[in-house]
This record gives sequence, structure tokens and C-alpha cells, in this order.
Amino acid sequence: MDSPDQQALTELRAWQQRMQKSPSLLNRFTRRVQLRLNALLPERVHEAITTAIRQMVRGVLFGSMHTTRQPLLEAPWAKRETAVRTRIRYYRNTASAEGAVTGAGGFLLGLADFPLLLSLKLKLLFDVAALYGHDVRDYTERLYLLHIFQLAFSSQHTRNDVYRRIADWGAYRHTLPTDVSEFDWRTFQQEYRDYIDLAKLAQLVPVIGAAVGAVANYRLIEQLGETAMNCYRLRQLVPAGTILPPSAS
Repeated sequence: MDSPDQQALTELRAWQQRMQKSPSLLNRFTRRVQLRLNALLPERVHEAITTAIRQMVRGVLFGSMHTTRQPLLEAPWAKRETAVRTRIRYYRNTASAEGAVTGAGGFLLGLADFPLLLSLKLKLLFDVAALYGHDVRDYTERLYLLHIFQLAFSSQHTRNDVYRRIADWGAYRHTLPTDVSEFDWRTFQQEYRDYIDLAKLAQLVPVIGAAVGAVANYRLIEQLGETAMNCYRLRQLVPAGTILPPSAS
């Protein structure tokens, strides 16, 4: 690999600090409220949502595995980064347009945005993995994608835990379950749902739905793309197991 791009390394260091920040007072309050709201939902509702998200994610994970591009094995670092940014821009614009259309289409089309956006997010992760030279036919690489997803769309409390696993992936991957069904899908769906609820609910509101959908989807894809880039930078530019001290803020 070429000498690491200094801008990429600088961005990575700043991102590492953000991933390890202690939850703020607002973060802790929001998490308590979300936990209480989740506790009010009947168990069968949690089970239904968990099952739905698990099936959607697994369908995309194992379906995209057969359509994703081959890993880019030989390429200068700058070329990889440029290609990744291009793919993020493509998915970001696609998701923004899709959010505008479904947001303008009323309640039923607004609901349809959820699985469509989820599919775009996961396909983006497949492309980013391939462009950084990783083969998603490897089961542990597909679980790595789920960890990236969880890191991007979780509360700061959960983000701290997931970051530690990502930062020491070389060792952690050997502790992974052999069956993807054993993944903690309940936490995955709750964190994702809680994270995007406000934006996606606003998308269902008449008149403003189209604008909200376009902006929300744009930002969610942008955030996922940034997280994915830095997760793969972390694997390739930083010695395994290196975890920065948590930020004092």
C-alpha cells in the first residue's frame, strides 16, 4: 500500500475521538427516554420489528453478496479514496431523490421509504468494502458491515462499545458467532429505529414530507459513508488494537 494520505489520517484521528466521546447529558437523557418508551411496547411488537429488520438486512446482505463488485486488490490509496467518495455521492443522491419522492407520496409511500433506504445503505457498504479490497464473501466481513452500520446509527453509549470492537477487529472477529442469527438483532433494530425515528416520522407529514425525506436521506447516507470510510481506514492505516484515550469532553 502507498504511504497513507495525510488528510485521510487526520480525518481518521478526529473521527476516532468522536467515536469515543463520553455520552453527554443530553445523550444520557435521550437514552433514558428511549428505553422507557421501548419498555412500554408489548413484547410481541419488539419481536415483530426485530424479525422484520433481521429478514430485510439478511436478505440484502446475502443477496448483494452475489451482485457486488470484485475486491479492488491493486490500487493506490488515493485512487481507492476517490472511488469510495464517488460511490458515496452516487448513493447519497439516489437516496435523497428516493426520499423526496416517497415523502411527497403520502403516508403509504413514506412507509415504503424505510426498506428502500435500508437497502441502499447496505449496498453502499458492500461497494465500499470492495473498493478498500475486502471480500464480502467472507462471513466475518459481512458481520463487519453490520458493525459499521450499528456504529453509524446508534446512541453514543452503544457507539462507544461498538467502536472498541471495530478498533480491535483482528482479535474480535475470532469471537464472532458462526451463525448470523446469533447476532444481537434486538439491540441493532432498537438503536437504528430510535436514531432515525424523528426524521422519518416528519417525512410522513403532508407538505413538508418531500423536503424532509430528501434532506434526511442525504444526511443519513453521508453519515454512513463517512463511518464506513473511517472504519476501513482504521483497519489499514492504524496498527491493530490501537485505541485512542477517550475524549475528555
